[in-house]
Amino acid sequence: MRGFFIALPAVLALVACSGGERTLHNSRALGDSPDEFRVSPSKTLEIPDSMAFLPAPTPGGVNRADATPLVDAIAALGGTYGAGVTGDAALMAEVSRYGYDPEVRAELAEADADFRRRKTGLSWFRIFRNDRYFAAYRGQALDAYAELERFRSVGVAVPSAPPAN
Repeated sequence: MRGFFIALPAVLALVACSGGERTLHNSRALGDSPDEFRVSPSKTLEIPDSMAFLPAPTPGGVNRADATPLVDAIAALGGTYGAGVTGDAALMAEVSRYGYDPEVRAELAEADADFRRRKTGLSWFRIFRNDRYFAAYRGQALDAYAELERFRSVGVAVPSAPPAN
């Protein structure tokens, strides 16, 4: 009986810590872990006669097994490398006509972090780390089915939606 009372809190603690994590919204959760999808050689791997002849590793660069990854990917999807799309130049000229800020992503990330900090109240008081994304943006979320009905009521043709669960 004594063992039961010792094991019960351990089991409850384990169950309380399991599942439900939304790591895509928590940028700290991803850390600097390796990206397993980057390593997908399409050619046969070969062991050289001497390891001294191997080139220095270049993350994101070419390697012996996949010398032209971008060209190979475009060819696998049925495209021609370097062909481009006819409207690309016109599109780029139009969207950059007033200039652009190369630091916009960093500024947006900082503003977003500040917004979430302000919207989640006493976030410093929480004991356990949790995802504050949904709590911060709750007021900006759209109800998809309410919007669907609103558009239908004014005569906009909208495709059917899956049933709400």
